[in-house]
Amino acid sequence: MFELVEHTAAINKQLARYGVRFGIYKNNEFHEQLFPFDTIPRVIPAEEFDFLEKGLIQRVNALNAFLADIYSEKKIIADGIVPEEFVYSSSGYLPQCEGIVPPNGIFSHISGIDLVQAEDGEWYILEDNLRIPSGASYPLIARELTRRVCPDVFYANKIRDNRNYGDLLRETMEAVNCGGIRVILTPGRYNAAFFEHSYLAEKTGSILAMPQDLYVEDNVVYYRSYDGNPQRVGVIYRRISDEYLDPLTFLPESLIGVPHLMEAYKAGNVAIMNTPGNGVADDKGIYYFVPKMIQYYLKEEPILKNAPTYLPMYEEDRVYVLENLEKLVIKDVAEAGGYGVVFGRDLSAEKLQEMKNLIQKEPRRFIAQEIIYFKDLTTMEDGVAVERKADLRAFVLTGKTTRVWASGLTRFSRNPESFVVNSSQGGGFKDTWVLSR
Repeated sequence: MFELVEHTAAINKQLARYGVRFGIYKNNEFHEQLFPFDTIPRVIPAEEFDFLEKGLIQRVNALNAFLADIYSEKKIIADGIVPEEFVYSSSGYLPQCEGIVPPNGIFSHISGIDLVQAEDGEWYILEDNLRIPSGASYPLIARELTRRVCPDVFYANKIRDNRNYGDLLRETMEAVNCGGIRVILTPGRYNAAFFEHSYLAEKTGSILAMPQDLYVEDNVVYYRSYDGNPQRVGVIYRRISDEYLDPLTFLPESLIGVPHLMEAYKAGNVAIMNTPGNGVADDKGIYYFVPKMIQYYLKEEPILKNAPTYLPMYEEDRVYVLENLEKLVIKDVAEAGGYGVVFGRDLSAEKLQEMKNLIQKEPRRFIAQEIIYFKDLTTMEDGVAVERKADLRAFVLTGKTTRVWASGLTRFSRNPESFVVNSSQGGGFKDTWVLSR
């Protein structure tokens, strides 16, 4: 691994040349920056990954069952497992999707599940991302570049090959293809993850399409090819948020949607990955109920644990949260990317009281969690080895079966005092090595 460290600067230079960047909007301005790569990988032993794999497959299968239920019979509500008001008050719930059954009944085709490993070695699920989770392209291209400069490292270590992500994604797309070409739909160059959109289109042999490249006629989606012959589209891996997908169904002011796309989808003439309306299942408040979903739909005990979580909507939980706020982390359920995360210990007495007042006023808006002191990973900083907090985004793909990619995006904080690892908050990333034995 020390050989890898010697090539850190060279690999990051190559990543920059390939355009491996992410963009963020700040003060109504678009800023693009490099996503710093640390060459010391996270290493997961084979037996440990086998355990994670079982737990991740179980969790995603339960979440898919929940989505199928919540947009149809709603048995989990009728049976009192998940409160009705909790579902309908979620910003991710879309009444426009009621009664729609996607091809093969799959709602979340690509799930990004965020985990952390505590100091005692226990793994915890921190968050489920079922809308448009990003990040698979970063370890994929980083591994490709490190193989070029340090091939001997990969011959000497028994590491599972991660170059099959493109194949897994293509097979997932084909599993729901309604008859036509594969399209990855991007909002365009100024999207934060545009590099990933183009890279995955290349790896899957799919068309990278802008919204203006698609149109709907007689409830069928077509791609305006450059040779003048329109091609029917059978599956769309959308990288556009729900509310902007179709201006005739959602936000009429959207300039990046495809008019009548939802009509074609409802008619069963095109698959949309991930399906619109998935946000109801990755709401940070709904997260609390996922272990109950596993028991309810699969009749199994959860393999992977949630972080200990409290819902201020419940009086008992609210009392506990208000009495112990300085020891908890508070999350705004509508925020993402590391935003809306507040550690009670960092607040002044005045700010602590303000937060208590806000929780009492808007209990559905927040969850509170016990702080998990997760494992530090060794990272190089200015030529010195330091310890930094890191999480893992695992990618779970559901097509004919549910599979976990033997890799993942390990993100680390570059701030020694911070637990927040998101790229939008200045974090970096590592490759994730899953050992084959």
